Amino acid sequence: MLKVASTLRLVSNQGSQVRCLATAVGYKKALVNVPPTRLTVLDNGLRVATEDSGAATATVGLWIDAGSRYENSKNNGVAHFLEHMAFKGTSKRSQTDLELLVENMGAHLNAYTSREQTVFYAKCLANDVPVAVEILADIIQNSSLAEPEIERERGVILREMQDVESNLQEVVFDHLHATAFQGTPLGQTILGPTKNIKKISKADLQNYIKTHYQPARIVLSGAGGVDHEKLVSLANKHFSGLKNTAGEIPELAPCRYTGSEIRVRDDSMPLAHVAIAVEGAGWTNADNIPLMVANTLIGAWDRSQGGGVNNASHLARAASCAGLAHSFQSFNTCYKDTGLWGIYYVGESLQLDDFLIHVQQEWMKLCTSVTQGEVDRAKNLLKTNMLLQLDGTTPVCEDIGRQMLCYNRRIPIHELDARIDSVSVQNVRDVCYKYLYDRCPVVAAVGPTEGLPDYTRIRAGQYWLRA
Repeated sequence: MLKVASTLRLVSNQGSQVRCLATAVGYKKALVNVPPTRLTVLDNGLRVATEDSGAATATVGLWIDAGSRYENSKNNGVAHFLEHMAFKGTSKRSQTDLELLVENMGAHLNAYTSREQTVFYAKCLANDVPVAVEILADIIQNSSLAEPEIERERGVILREMQDVESNLQEVVFDHLHATAFQGTPLGQTILGPTKNIKKISKADLQNYIKTHYQPARIVLSGAGGVDHEKLVSLANKHFSGLKNTAGEIPELAPCRYTGSEIRVRDDSMPLAHVAIAVEGAGWTNADNIPLMVANTLIGAWDRSQGGGVNNASHLARAASCAGLAHSFQSFNTCYKDTGLWGIYYVGESLQLDDFLIHVQQEWMKLCTSVTQGEVDRAKNLLKTNMLLQLDGTTPVCEDIGRQMLCYNRRIPIHELDARIDSVSVQNVRDVCYKYLYDRCPVVAAVGPTEGLPDYTRIRAGQYWLRA
C-alpha cells in the first residue's frame, strides 16, 4: 500500500508540474503577444502613442505635463480649476451642446488633476474616435472661460473641498505631503487653499494655459480600437495650431524632503488615521522596482478580509489576530525625482503604538532578513496586479500617457516582467537598507492620536541595535 500511495503521489506531482509549466508558457506567450505601443512625434513636438487591440471600444486622451507641482503659493489650485472649466463650453460649443454631443455618442468624457499631470480623456465606440479627438482638441484650445461659469465653478470647487475634508485618507495624504515636502511645490494640495480658489481669475487660467499647455508637454494617447495612422492624421488636423512658446516653460524645481511630523488630534473621532513614510525613488530610478516588490510584500489588509493566522503577510497576521488595526495599506507614491514609500493604517488610539512597532519591525526585516520565499511571493503578486490593472482600454490608455510623460516611452509588459523577475533577495535588502534603515521618517496623523508615540521614539524604530 505504501508503494502504491507513493506512486500515486508521484503521478500527482508530475501532473502539477506539467500544469504549472503549461501555465508559465501560456503566461510568457501572453506577454509577448500584447500589441506594441506605437509612437509618432508631430512637427510641433506633440506625441501620439497608441496600442491597437482591435476592440469595439476605445479610450483616447490628452496627458499634459502640468499639475499642482508647477504652481506657486499664489496660484495653487489653478490647474484643478482649469480642469473644471474645460467642460463648461468652448467658442464652438455651449456646455449644453457639448453634453448632448457626448451623450448622443454614448461616450464618457472625464478629467483629473494630479501633482504632476493634468488629464482629459474620452471612452467611446471605436468608430467615434474622430469625434472624441475633435472634442478633446476643442476643450483644451478653445475653452470659453466665461466669467459666469468661473463664478459657478468656484462654488463647486469649494463644495468639493468640503467633501475631500470628510475623506480622511485624502486628508492624511495631503498632510503627509505638506510636512514631507514643506516649503516646496510638492507640499501643496491639488485643490489649493480656499483663499486662492476665491480669487482665481480668468487671466490666471489663460496664463496657465499659455504657459503649460504646450505641444511638447502633451501626449495624445489611444488604446482599444484605435488605428495609429488615423489618430496621427487626426492629431495633425486638430493640434497643428498649438505652438511651443520658447523660454516660458518653468523649470521643475527639486523638492526637498524633510523628516518631520504633523498631528491633528481630535478625540471625538472613533478611529485614528496614520501614515508613516520615508523618501522613496522617482519614476526613472532603478531602485523603484525593488521598492515596488517590497511595497507588495508589506501588502494591504482590512477587517472584511479576515484570514487570521493564514494570512501570508506577517503584518496582516498581527493586525487580524491581535486586533491591532482596522486596516492598512502599503504605498509607493512616485514623482519625477522623488517619492514617498510607506504605510497608511487606521486603528484605535490605544493600539497605534503596538501596530507601529510591528510595522517598523517588518521594515527592518526587509533591510536585514527578508527570505527568498517572501520575495518570490511578492514578485508573483506584483506581476499579477500589474496585469489586472491593465484590464480595459481606459487603464491601458492611462498607462501609455503616464509612462510617455515619465519615461518618454512605454515600457513593454514583457520588459517590466523581466525586470521584476531579476529582483533578488539581496536587491530588496540593499535597496530597503538604503531608503529605510536609519532614515528620518515623515508622519501624518488625524483623530485620537494620543496613543501614537512621539517622533523621537518613531525615529528610533528605524534601526536595530544588536549585540
